Amino acid sequence: MAFFLCFFFFLLASSSASACDRCSHQSKAAYFSKASALSSGACGYDSLALGLSGGHLAAGVPSLFKSGAGCGACYQLRCKNPTLCKKEGARVVLTDLNPNNQTEFVLSSRAFVAMAQDGKGQQILKLGIVDIEYKRVACEFKNQNLAVRVEESSKKPDYLAIKFLYQGGQTEIVGVDVAQVGSSNWRFMSRNHGAVWDTSRVPQGPLQFRLVVTAGYDGKWVWAQKVLPLDWKNGVIYDSGVKITEIAQEGCFPCDDGTW
Repeated sequence: MAFFLCFFFFLLASSSASACDRCSHQSKAAYFSKASALSSGACGYDSLALGLSGGHLAAGVPSLFKSGAGCGACYQLRCKNPTLCKKEGARVVLTDLNPNNQTEFVLSSRAFVAMAQDGKGQQILKLGIVDIEYKRVACEFKNQNLAVRVEESSKKPDYLAIKFLYQGGQTEIVGVDVAQVGSSNWRFMSRNHGAVWDTSRVPQGPLQFRLVVTAGYDGKWVWAQKVLPLDWKNGVIYDSGVKITEIAQEGCFPCDDGTW
């Protein structure tokens, strides 16, 4: 437990050094012609990614992907050609890693076209790569609590793999513990990849989770007290009963608090 708390505060210190999540940044974006290339990406959302943002998906460079902690983050992007693009731009959800540093983002074609003014979608597609301005924004899932999906690779009672869906706010899950409901014998889970966490030390009975959630400078524990039932099943999505809404604190100046 002491090790985990030290690791927690180390993560907070690390995040505070680069916290600037609502500030605007200048970069470039390209696109994939098929959204499936992003939904099946490194975050592990698969077809569920399409339900997170209506097909407005993005792959981000390692500094945005953050070894998987950046999965599910929401960004507002707008291209910088005022005769072609809308002022408000488009909102996207990060679902994949972009290992190519030529552009900071690679978008689904639907998200790429969404930056354009009405009737100019084909023109922006012909450009292939555009200069953009972007900032991180809060994810909003008004009718959805944070959800836990049991992965098909899970094998009761020896192995449990889960992934988190509908993570709101400007937050990152950086630690996960699991325990039997009513027990204080917490067992840590490891990030397998992207949004997927796993453990081979699965407690018996119905399961509860606690998460370390960071948002810029701020971090806190989130408890989901009754999530997986005794007879949890692979491939099923379970409501955690909690909603995450924290907004990142800023570590740079000046910051953009307004809307586009």
